[in-house]
Amino acid sequence: MLPGIIVKPLERFVDERGFFTEIFRTDWKDVFGDESPQQANFSITYPGVVRAWHKHERGQVDYFIVMKGGIKICAYDQGSKELNELISSGKNLQVIRIPGYYWHGFKVLGNDPAYLLYFVNRLYNSNEPDELRRPWNDSIIMPKKINGRDDDPRCNKPWDWFFPPFR
Repeated sequence: MLPGIIVKPLERFVDERGFFTEIFRTDWKDVFGDESPQQANFSITYPGVVRAWHKHERGQVDYFIVMKGGIKICAYDQGSKELNELISSGKNLQVIRIPGYYWHGFKVLGNDPAYLLYFVNRLYNSNEPDELRRPWNDSIIMPKKINGRDDDPRCNKPWDWFFPPFR
């Protein structure tokens, strides 16, 4: 993993009524360290949609939790040209920490909308947003390594969100 990216599986407590899951605790120092989320957001994204690329330059960190559906989350370090690709779904609840200094985004997988709950450690300021954007198909995103490997057939090519999953 790129430094600072953390994946924390969330435990489900199941009984005959359904299930219960803790999605945020201030004592989860393994995920939040000394940071404290300041805002919670919820989005619904339709199948096949890509929401990318963006990054934050003033210290924002994103904490993603997919509540329903599935997404492919990517984070790209422009300096090392390494990309991390993570799959998350509502069937396998987890918190994914993405430091804002990486270019990052996601694509909805499957035929259903994805429900994404995400926390940020900085309040959004619409007058001065902490966000830089690039198009989802920007050719500058050209990883030399993907998930630590340099033998992936997608390496050294512009990132293709729609590359077939079966090789």
